[in-house]
Amino acid sequence: MGYGKKVWVFPDAELPPEGVNIIPGHESIIITNTGNVDAHISITLLFTDREPVHDIKVTVGAERVRCLRTNEEKDFGIHIPAVGEQYAILLESDVPVIAQYGRAEPRAVSFYTTPGYCCD
Repeated sequence: MGYGKKVWVFPDAELPPEGVNIIPGHESIIITNTGNVDAHISITLLFTDREPVHDIKVTVGAERVRCLRTNEEKDFGIHIPAVGEQYAILLESDVPVIAQYGRAEPRAVSFYTTPGYCCD
């Protein structure tokens, strides 16, 4: 059995502009699977004024970490509709995982991370 929870919510997601500063703008979800079986994860994006995007599927291998950059379609599987648009991320896993959200913000030349709200 691995550490973590099966459900994570990140209520403050916003794809920042690419920027021209030392820190290029991006955001990501970092998922750690400490267990001995692969984690199969379904992600839902919730928006303020549009329908949710359901069933973004990702796998995080057993005893592995995976960084999903939301501004990289090859990582996240879809294109986030608009830079600067507020949305939330719901992550549901079939096994316990640990998840964290990070954003590099070129408008303030900063980088921050935050754990999400988690429950089973």
